[in-house]
Amino acid sequence: MIRIAAPVLALIPLGLPNAKALALDGSDEVESSIGSPSDTAQELPKQGPPAGRPGANGPPGMPPGDIVFDETWATIGIGAGLVPSYSGSDDYVVFPLPLIVGRVGGVGISPNGPGFALDLLSQPPAPGSPETSVSFGPTFRFRNDRDGQIEDAVVELTEDLDTAIEVGVQGGVNIPGVFNRFDRLSLSMQVRWDILGAHDGMLVEPSVGYFTPLGRGAAVQLSANASIVDDDFADYYYTVSPQQSGDSGLPQFTADGGLNSVGALAILTIDLDNNVMNGGFNIYGIGGYSRLVGDAADTPFTSVRGSADQFIGGIGVGYTF
Repeated sequence: MIRIAAPVLALIPLGLPNAKALALDGSDEVESSIGSPSDTAQELPKQGPPAGRPGANGPPGMPPGDIVFDETWATIGIGAGLVPSYSGSDDYVVFPLPLIVGRVGGVGISPNGPGFALDLLSQPPAPGSPETSVSFGPTFRFRNDRDGQIEDAVVELTEDLDTAIEVGVQGGVNIPGVFNRFDRLSLSMQVRWDILGAHDGMLVEPSVGYFTPLGRGAAVQLSANASIVDDDFADYYYTVSPQQSGDSGLPQFTADGGLNSVGALAILTIDLDNNVMNGGFNIYGIGGYSRLVGDAADTPFTSVRGSADQFIGGIGVGYTF
């Protein structure tokens, strides 16, 4: 059976804010990139350096004011995807895939699973080549793992878990121009704590991301990430208590914290009028894989009833303005 569930996917900004470099740099040539499908260099028309703010001058053939990435902009979207019904499950459920990313009032906004992260150091567009920058700000995430959306009949016999809201901080560094003039490498980390008294634990999530345009009308973002949890988190989600064992028949298990998972994610964005700079509608697709490790993989919820291999995928429609 398939049911609608809240998302547990850790989304990444779709790369559109970085695409403003195509206009600000004064050249439209993508020199090179890495991996399939972007391992073929793409040649686009060149132009001289623009003068003034973005929006005053843009790529060839674009009227003034048609560059949407100024000091305030946003992308909103909605879609649908498939995700495991709980962490460690081998049953998949349909979930809504909302998206919001942008810059409002000098603050950057990016999706963070079912939640969001703010960048208080977000910089407005400026003429010239992009420079290395840092990000820092609060982050929020909603976690509803095993709170009633369980597809496995045996796991469903154990008690439902409470919803958690995790609050913390994120920080990182963005390095442009790694393999071509318009790409970006990002190194970041989040630390979050549960504030609702559900798991009462802490998570540390380092990640490495890479963004590159695929010509003027598309972009791809790749990331590798890991999750490290403390004993409280592991005990809440992975321990099988004597009561749970008696109710479900699963063997008892005591979980400890440590490395929880490692994974990779890819997001492809295609602008429907083949120009990411002028906003409007776009299609985004998401695919990812993660591997549970340690007690997250050894718990009977995973090893007996589920799988340590976790896949995610989805597609949606966004609008940038």
